[in-house]
Amino acid sequence: MTEETPGFEEKPDVPSGATPEDAESTAAPQEGAAPAGDAAQIAGLTAQLDQVRKALEERTADLQRLQAEFQNYRRRVERDRITVREIAIANLLTELLPVLDDIGRAREHGELVGGFKSVAESLETVAAKMGLQQFGKEGEPFDPTIHEALMHSYAPDVTETTCVAILQPGYRIGERTIRPARVAVAEPQPGAQTVKADEASEAGEEKDNGPEEG
Repeated sequence: MTEETPGFEEKPDVPSGATPEDAESTAAPQEGAAPAGDAAQIAGLTAQLDQVRKALEERTADLQRLQAEFQNYRRRVERDRITVREIAIANLLTELLPVLDDIGRAREHGELVGGFKSVAESLETVAAKMGLQQFGKEGEPFDPTIHEALMHSYAPDVTETTCVAILQPGYRIGERTIRPARVAVAEPQPGAQTVKADEASEAGEEKDNGPEEG
């Protein structure tokens, strides 16, 4: 058995004739092995960080897409709710139009008196609050999109197709017409425009010529 001599440390084998600096340079590569391992660990952590960052970006994009879809859903539900409400109100008011017509006729004949007058006016007020608007006046130009012509005639005092009588008023809710105004229309008398144009031309010529001075 070999006994170690106390007080002596083992030293790396150094070739004969080598200096202490050569011994230190021989041991240096062993001490530099640790940084190479740290670099590999850092590269692995960087790769993991990139994966986490990519996953986070994907989840963020998914969340933004879900938020956009939810907002679109809310707007669609709100729009459908408003549409359903408008249709329900229009259907209700359409059923009340004959009653409103009776009230109008009673008012024209002076029969809207007493308690019946109060009830009728209350009904008209409620209908107006729900958005019902009456339209149709004598003398306005005929518009086939809001008027329904039930009677037709010619008149010398009109220059275009005109509503000369309102047989039944029209009603609308906002921009939506729920019943056109039923009217009697009158068109210009055939040849009236030509006669007026000739008369205007003759009047102009007389004015231009004028009486000659003596």
